[in-house]
Amino acid sequence: MRQEDIVASGMSPVVVFWTERESALSVRDLRNNLEGCYVTIPTPFADTPGMEVNESALREYVRFLVDSGLSGDYATFLAGGAAGDFSTMSFDERVRVASIVVEEVDGAAPVAMGAQTTSTLELVRLAKAAKALGARFIQVSCPFYFTHTEGDFEDYIRAAAAAEPSLGIIIYNTFWTSQNLSFAMIERLAAIPNIVGLKWATPRSDSMEFEDVVSTFSDRFTIIDNNLLFSMSAMPALGARAFEVHQCNFWPEWGIRLIDEVKARNYAEIARMLVEEAMPFYKLWVEIENDHTSGDGYLDKLCMELIGLPSSRCRPPTRDIRELYRDRCHAMMKSIGVPRLVQA
Repeated sequence: MRQEDIVASGMSPVVVFWTERESALSVRDLRNNLEGCYVTIPTPFADTPGMEVNESALREYVRFLVDSGLSGDYATFLAGGAAGDFSTMSFDERVRVASIVVEEVDGAAPVAMGAQTTSTLELVRLAKAAKALGARFIQVSCPFYFTHTEGDFEDYIRAAAAAEPSLGIIIYNTFWTSQNLSFAMIERLAAIPNIVGLKWATPRSDSMEFEDVVSTFSDRFTIIDNNLLFSMSAMPALGARAFEVHQCNFWPEWGIRLIDEVKARNYAEIARMLVEEAMPFYKLWVEIENDHTSGDGYLDKLCMELIGLPSSRCRPPTRDIRELYRDRCHAMMKSIGVPRLVQA
């Protein structure tokens, strides 16, 4: 703050100094908190006509992750993201799901709340709810359905940032459903202090958009690699420090090992883990997406069922995959060495 602004505000220079210092520390702490596995917790539903949120199953999911070692040193938990069926839940259900995750985590790891919406007014309500229930972050992407401009998106984000300045915001580039964020847009977003994370995915092309943004902005944001390029993005030349890991939902030790290898800079082992132990999961996911149904979280939940956690499908229009793909999923999990596997 400039000297003339301090005088006009009536605040003492000491108070201003500490206020700005605490704000800087808070942003830095939020960025550091976000490092590690970014674990998108699925939302379980009851096998009833109304498909109510199965709160006891959700608590069991979260306790399994925490008890398996996914502490703040290794993970941030996302409640009510795409894998958590945010698009089929009401506002109150989204808040309730995030509240349960925060309660069950009980400070063991940071929690982000999914806040994707088509409405700026609802985004502000979600930001306020997330702060009130104890989430450390919200995840936000460009509104879908209409093809909004980058200017629309900037105003949308600034409204959330102003509503809760101490809440960390994670920007998610969902280019497949909405505006693909440009380099210039990321530059403008970097001016908003409480945007602390960038969950980054781009179409693959010869112009290397993924590498360009990650290498340029990894000092400003904690980059969450959503392109499965972990063995490259974790290298110092790029500097990603967080990684979206669906495997953690049914194999938490895999995510812990991934972060240990990132810290050891063992990029060859990370590449092996991705090819031999992660790729079979994603290949089955793509097959289901092409041949049967679309959505997110359905394969995570089937894998979780096959290690003894409560069973759940996703809400429609995503169709139930459990009977059709249970044997294939079990064989995939056995082939990659998932522990705790039960009979299909």
